[in-house]
Amino acid sequence: MVSKKILGLKALVSAVKKEKKSGRKIVFTNGCFDILHVGHIRYLKSAGKLGDKLVLGLNSDSSVRKLKGKGRPVVPQSERAELLAEFPFIDYIVVFGEDTPYRVIKAILPDVLAKGGDWAPENIIGSDVVMGNGGKVKSLPYVKGRSTTNIIKKLLTRL
Repeated sequence: MVSKKILGLKALVSAVKKEKKSGRKIVFTNGCFDILHVGHIRYLKSAGKLGDKLVLGLNSDSSVRKLKGKGRPVVPQSERAELLAEFPFIDYIVVFGEDTPYRVIKAILPDVLAKGGDWAPENIIGSDVVMGNGGKVKSLPYVKGRSTTNIIKKLLTRL
């Protein structure tokens, strides 16, 4: 069964409008989330604590391939979305096919834009839109040494 959390952009915009009307603070984050690991979980939990509802923009298979290269993603977008939808701290998921989630951010105008790693807030894609709309941009702690790329490399050295 596909989760009700996984929406197309039009349905997401409608849902976010209702949430905002009810006074809820919307947080947006994004990523590939190919092979889930502890860094992903810690990051997503932290992002969820920045507001009332967490919207996750998930890179499509073609987008991941373009960003990460041949052989990626390991896990198809439908399965990545289904797995992520099981986490209680994620409220909505939208899959996007572009290189960046700029179009999604512009459409939903989140109150908070969060990104992991060592991104300076002003360099986070969509920060101009969010800050221009009175929102905040947060760079969340990166769990050193934890990445899908490192997991794949480790697996390949053991084969």
